[in-house]
Amino acid sequence: METNDALKALSALAQRTRLAIFRHLVGVGPDGAFAGDIAEALGVSPSTLSFHLKELAHAGLVHGEAHGRHVHYRADFSRMRGLVDYLTAHCCDDRPAQCRLPDDTGRC
Repeated sequence: METNDALKALSALAQRTRLAIFRHLVGVGPDGAFAGDIAEALGVSPSTLSFHLKELAHAGLVHGEAHGRHVHYRADFSRMRGLVDYLTAHCCDDRPAQCRLPDDTGRC
């Protein structure tokens, strides 16, 4: 991941509702969720959700796919992992073992 991509992703996540949306989509896993279900789970209006999903999509963190009148969203796990890798690339002066960041956490 390049610095500008990391900045876009971090900027998108630096807002309470967008962070909640992204965490929700990460939580439901690769199957994702329909916009209406996300709005209901988080207690936000459809228009508010739409605005924030567009910002997350612009940052490449989520992808939406139209299914008739409904849109189904998924978190981009590859992009999320790229962001984490970018943030920890030079951890502890290039000695990641000292940072206690395991390569495989058993999560997504």
